[in-house]
Order: sequence, then structure tokens, then C-alpha cells
Amino acid sequence: WCRFLLAALVSPMKVGLRMDFSVLLEPLGFVKVLEWVFAIFAFATCGGFQGETALLVSCEGVVNKTVTAAFTYPFRLNTVVFSAPDPKGCGGTWTDAYLIGNFSSSAQFFVTLAALVFLYCIAALVVYIGYNHVYQQNNKFPLTDLTISVLTAFLWLVSTFVWAKALAGIKVSTGASIVPGIESCKAPGTTCHFLSVTSMGILNVSVVFGLLNMILWAGNVWLVYKDTNLHSQWNRISESP
Repeated sequence: WCRFLLAALVSPMKVGLRMDFSVLLEPLGFVKVLEWVFAIFAFATCGGFQGETALLVSCEGVVNKTVTAAFTYPFRLNTVVFSAPDPKGCGGTWTDAYLIGNFSSSAQFFVTLAALVFLYCIAALVVYIGYNHVYQQNNKFPLTDLTISVLTAFLWLVSTFVWAKALAGIKVSTGASIVPGIESCKAPGTTCHFLSVTSMGILNVSVVFGLLNMILWAGNVWLVYKDTNLHSQWNRISESP
């Protein structure tokens, strides 16, 4: 595919460029457009998130001071520190307090897959629209497309469930349960109360888009399979006496 697409871009006349946008109205092209769009949403909803968790702190010389810890993609929470209640650090009793957990590998796996799928969908649409006649005549392209579709559907399944598990951990590591683990809040005369955390509804949506992408690519496997000689061979076998 990559070699074919490179040749097509360098010398479109030699390969036989024939622009035909009607393929986008067919199931194979229409599903590819949906996969392209859903990959964008999966990338944006996870990779673009910014949030913070806040505590209400009272200590020496400080009453009900809000301290915050801002976190974002790729969710290396163990590097995120709470702001100090005051310049004196509660009379020297307040030390840097960090969130717990590093969920970057799961988040980056999910976002990287979405970015790669986005690029692949662009390449596939170029072939479908401009070189569909070559795609249909040479069975190597449908077979390659089929292999990539099966692999991508599997990767969406794995990455989505891995990311969903990581998201559950992020919610725990930024929620009310963090207060007992903060050593500075255990100092004499210091009290900490959980105040709020940014809603993670958009991250829940990213998991939904991951599942939708998995379903789309699983359906795409069947659509591409029908364009391969494997499907025609199976039909001949099933129809033979």
C-alpha cells in the first residue's frame, strides 16, 4: 500500500488516476470516512483533556485555603504537585504533595493508535477515490487492506479496554480518597478536605469512541473481505456439489 500510494502521488498519470467520489456513497468508502472522523474524536477527547483536583486546607496562619493540582494528558499524575497553601508552607509543616500513579502508557497507546488510524484512513481514501479501479483489479490491495483492518480492530479492542482501566485509576487518584495519603495533611494543626475535581465526562466519551471504532473496524473487515478472492473462492466451494 505505501509503495503503491507513493507511486500514485509521484506519477498519477502512470498509475491511472481516476477521481470517483461516488465510492464514498458505497459501504466501503462511507465506513472509511466514519473511521476517519471517529479517530479524530478519540484522539481529541483523550489527548485534549485538562483538569485539576482541589483541596481545602487549614493550617498555621491559613484558614480554608484552596490548593490545586492540575493534570492533563498523558496523565503522569506522580509528577503533579499540589500548590502550597501559603509562601511559608504552613509554618514549615507543608511539604510537596504529589498525586499517585502514572497512566501515560495506556493513554499514549490509545491516542497514538487514533493518530495512526487517522493517517491510514486518509491514505485509504486516496486509493478508494483516485485508484479504485486498480484496487479492484489487483487482489493484493484488498488482501493488504483486510489484514490491516483485522489488526486495527484488534488494537482498538485492546487499547480501549486498557484505557478504560487506566481512566478508572485516574478517577481514584484524583478523587476524595487522595486526602488520607497526603503526609502534609497529617501535620499537627493541619486539616484537609476534598473540594472538587474536574468532570471527566469527556474522557468517558473517549472510551465510547474507542468502542465505536472497534465496531466500525470489525464491520470493515467483512466489507473488505468481500473484495478479496478469498470470498469468491469460498463461494465457489460452497456452491460446488
